[in-house]
Amino acid sequence: MSILEIKNLNVEYKTKGSVFGQEKIVKAVNNLSLEVNQGEILAIAGESGCGKSTLASAITCLTPVKSGEILFHGVNVLNLKSKKLKIYRQALQMIFQNPYSSLNPKMKIGDILKEPLKVNNDLCIYSEDYRALHEFTKEEINEIIYQVLDTVGLDKSAMNMYPHEFSGGQRQRIAIARALILKPEFIIADEPVSALDVSIQAQIINLLLQLKSNFNLTVLFISHDMNVIRHIADRVAIMYLGKIVESGSTEQIFKYPQHPYTRALLNAVPSFEKKELNVLTGDLPSPTDLPSGCMFHTRCQYCMDKCKTEEPILKTLYEDHKAACFLNE
Repeated sequence: MSILEIKNLNVEYKTKGSVFGQEKIVKAVNNLSLEVNQGEILAIAGESGCGKSTLASAITCLTPVKSGEILFHGVNVLNLKSKKLKIYRQALQMIFQNPYSSLNPKMKIGDILKEPLKVNNDLCIYSEDYRALHEFTKEEINEIIYQVLDTVGLDKSAMNMYPHEFSGGQRQRIAIARALILKPEFIIADEPVSALDVSIQAQIINLLLQLKSNFNLTVLFISHDMNVIRHIADRVAIMYLGKIVESGSTEQIFKYPQHPYTRALLNAVPSFEKKELNVLTGDLPSPTDLPSGCMFHTRCQYCMDKCKTEEPILKTLYEDHKAACFLNE
């Protein structure tokens, strides 16, 4: 059963061009449709600049949407206002990419973790007798913070320390604790391990898997690292220039990739078996001047004439494996 459904989503930005300050339109997300199932980890993969972070910002209502729908439990969140929007944001939290910039260096960890509780003090998140958070005592609030710190593997003494006193991996644990403290059911993790050392990446990935299991979380995991995705994801959606070009279970995507772009991403992953890497040729086209037809045709070694003029549709190949490529016809 889907918890989040995105229908025909379009997100655009206006930017100034380099010539005479001419205004241009950046098409970051293009008519994108996607479903996230309850209790799964769905990974969004693709090169930098393909629109992954913009999609995350749109889902959290931090970025204006030109058109389309974002349905959370069947409700279009783009129409939510005031308290209903606050309730939605409590249920859907975000972990940002860089733990060195996502935490306020002037605030103690205890204050960083209290802030979401203060902002949402009119919500009844922890209380069985439906008391709002602002009615909790200081001791009760501190106990909530101790518990969430323990959940992410940190001692309660961290409350009185500043972010600069922690390593990168510990800071990301604090960022995860901040996302968990409102008891969300859905978490968006935007490149949460890309700024960390490889050994620390494994710890954070294992922590996310443990939290997903313990709290029945649904996770949208954004990354360009296919090795990380293979380890953590239940399903994978491949994104190129604001569109989903292939999606399916992790096993289907890694064993039987059906789109040339997916195969190119997998071929670029280093391994002991490969003598050399097969990298994509050409540059990613500008989102202000998208190619006609299939947007991948400018870099595809299998390009046919129809690829330059006709846009392939994302079609089901078998089970839940979908791909948008004329080669599959």
